[in-house]
Amino acid sequence: MPVDPLLPVFRARGLGKTYRAGDVDVVALRDVDLDVMAGEFVVLLGPSGSGKSTLLNILGGLEVASTGSLHYFEQDLIAAGDKALTRYRREHVGFVFQFYNLIPSLTAHENVALVTDIATDPMPIDDALERVGLSARRDHFPSQLSGGEQQRVAIARAIVKRPRVLLCDEPTGALDYATGKLVLDVIARVNRELGTTTLVITHNASIAGMADRVISLGDGRVQKIERNAHRLAPAELSW
Repeated sequence: MPVDPLLPVFRARGLGKTYRAGDVDVVALRDVDLDVMAGEFVVLLGPSGSGKSTLLNILGGLEVASTGSLHYFEQDLIAAGDKALTRYRREHVGFVFQFYNLIPSLTAHENVALVTDIATDPMPIDDALERVGLSARRDHFPSQLSGGEQQRVAIARAIVKRPRVLLCDEPTGALDYATGKLVLDVIARVNRELGTTTLVITHNASIAGMADRVISLGDGRVQKIERNAHRLAPAELSW
């Protein structure tokens, strides 16, 4: 859809989410105001239970907010029905999670190919694998790949449909230090080379150095928003 380049990719006002747990209401997100601009790299930082995943899921159309307003460019994601949200996720959003969710019986190439069947303008599968440094592993099954390689297949699967937005929930959470840096480097390059607006959830404050902006959450609220004067390369990070 044609969009005004001056519009925020996401514009949230008073966003809230409440879950019902038995007889108790659990407030996961409270009165969040947020703008995310095209091409930004944003880190959502905070401890477990701070509302990071809930916010990311709402931005990605996996959940709907209980209160407030949320627009993706000019599309109202709160008023959107299930069919419209499915189309939004399919056409505009790539997801990367802590666990890779690859199909064991399919090769790396075949796992990525699955997404191209529902994409409107996918990139060539081998191009996606090349972008994550796995051209030589295209015909390997998940059991033949390391954890970091499996996560990079998951990133290739997320970007092959050319999404405008890449949402990553603890993408290095299951990886060791060195492998985590390799995965972060791939995500940073996708943001830089493809211009994909990227949001990364982490509880690791050191990762915040690679972002344009860092949004700290606590108790379901935005506690502070900071802008980095200089983005660090993943190789410069330490934790």
